[in-house]
Amino acid sequence: MLRLAVATRAETYERIEAPLRKRGVEIGYANLAEGAVALADPTVESFDAGLVYPGRIPEGGVIDALLSVPWVNDRESILRSRHKAEALARLARADVPIPETVMLSSPVDEADLRTAFERFDPPVVVKPNSTTRGTGIAKVHDLDSLLGVADYLSLLHDFPATGDRSFLLQEYLPDARDYRAMVVDGRYAGAVERRLPERALAGGGWKHNVHRGAEATGAALPEDLRRLAEDAAAAIGIPYLGVDLLVTDDRAVVNETNARPTVDDETKYEPGFYDDLAGLIRRTAERGR
Repeated sequence: MLRLAVATRAETYERIEAPLRKRGVEIGYANLAEGAVALADPTVESFDAGLVYPGRIPEGGVIDALLSVPWVNDRESILRSRHKAEALARLARADVPIPETVMLSSPVDEADLRTAFERFDPPVVVKPNSTTRGTGIAKVHDLDSLLGVADYLSLLHDFPATGDRSFLLQEYLPDARDYRAMVVDGRYAGAVERRLPERALAGGGWKHNVHRGAEATGAALPEDLRRLAEDAAAAIGIPYLGVDLLVTDDRAVVNETNARPTVDDETKYEPGFYDDLAGLIRRTAERGR
C-alpha cells in the first residue's frame, strides 16, 4: 500500500483517512516540525509522497530534507498561492478575471495611498499579502481609515524579521456569493458555498472564512464557474487547489487561491473526488522513484 505523509492533524486528516485507504493509500502524520528535532539523527518514517505541505515554510524545508519525498503541492506551490498578489498577477496575465486590486509595499507615502484609494468606490478591502484564514483583513470606508490601517501595517513591516512587507487594496463586492471550488489534477472536483449565519451578518460580519464562523454547504456550480476554477488552477500551475470565487449577478472573479485547502465532507464533492485525489497522489509518488 502506498504511504502518504500528511503534515496536519486538522479536519483534513480525519476526513481523508478512510476514503484514501479504500483506494490503496495509507496516510501517516509527519510531525517532524513539532518539538525538538535532531537534524543529524532524526526518527523518520518511510513515505512515498506527501500531501498538505507544512504551513510553516521553514519547518517545511526541514521535513522536505528529512522525508525526501515528492509533494502533491510542493514548497514553491504553497508560496505561489499564499502570496496573494503573485497569484492574482498570474491569473490576470492568463485573462482569468480577478477583483480590481492594487499592491502596495511599506513604507508607502500618503500620496500613493490616496492615488490607490481613488481607483475604487468605497468601501475598500485591505489585505496583508500573505495572510491566511482572513487574518488581518480589514474593510475601510474612507481615506483617513486607510491611512490608519497602513500605519499599523508599517509598524509590523518595520520589524527586521518580517519577510513580506506588502499589502493589497481590493474592491469590495458586497452582494457576491462566495464559493470554494476544488480542482484536482486540473479538473473541477466539487465546491462549497460559504455563508455567514444571520447572527453574524446582523453584527456586521462580512468575512466568509469558515475559520471565522461561516458555514460551508455543498454547491453544484454551473459549467462556466467550473471552467473558471480549472482555468485558475492552470494559470498558476498547481495540481491540487482550492479556488475562491466571488459571484455577483453580472460577473464572477477569482478572489484567492489556496494550495493547502481544507477537505470538507465527501458528500459536498463530485462522486469521483477521492478517485481523482488518489490518482494524483500515485502519480506524485512515481516522480520519486
